[in-house]
Amino acid sequence: MQTLTTTDPASMWNPKSLDVRAFTQAGAVMIQDTPLADFDRLVGESLDGDWGHVRWRIQGEVRPAFGDGKPTHWLHVTAQAALGLTCQRCLTCVASPLLVDRLFRFVATETQAAAEDDGCEEDVLAWEPRPNVLLLIEDELLMAMPLVPMHDSCPTPIPLAQHDEPDVADERPHPFAALAQLKQGR
Repeated sequence: MQTLTTTDPASMWNPKSLDVRAFTQAGAVMIQDTPLADFDRLVGESLDGDWGHVRWRIQGEVRPAFGDGKPTHWLHVTAQAALGLTCQRCLTCVASPLLVDRLFRFVATETQAAAEDDGCEEDVLAWEPRPNVLLLIEDELLMAMPLVPMHDSCPTPIPLAQHDEPDVADERPHPFAALAQLKQGR
C-alpha cells in the first residue's frame, strides 16, 4: 500500500483529476489538509471568516465482486471540517463540526454507473472522466451539514417579539362569549 501525505498538489496523485483505477489498484492512500477557502460552496455557507482547513483522507482498494469474481474498485473517503453556521434559536454563529465517512464503488463509464447505482446500496461513480475528489468531498460535507444548526445552550438570550402596544387580542371580546351568556341564561 502506498501512503501519500502531502499538501503539494503536484504530487503523484492529482485530487482534482484522480486516476481512480490506478489509485485503487495501487491501494494508495492520500491524506491532506486543504484550506476551507478552496471550497467555495462551503465558504458560502459559513458565517465566520476564520475558515480553517478540511482534513481529508482517501484510500483506494480493489475487491473481488460478489458472484462474477471481477475486481471492483473502491474509494474510502473521510473528511472533517468545522463551519460557523447560524443558530436557528438565537441567530448567532454556532460552530458546527462536519464529518464524512463514505465508500464509493467505481466503474468504467457514467452509463454503467447510472445503470448500477439504482440497484445497489453503495454509491456508484465512474472513473472516466477522472473525478475531482475535492468536489466529491465538498458535496459530502455539504450533505453532512445539520438541517437545523443550534447551540446546545445559546450564549445569548433568545430574542422574543415584544410589542409596545397592549395585546389587541386581549381587548376584543371573544366571539362566542355572547353565546355562552345565552346558554347560562336558560
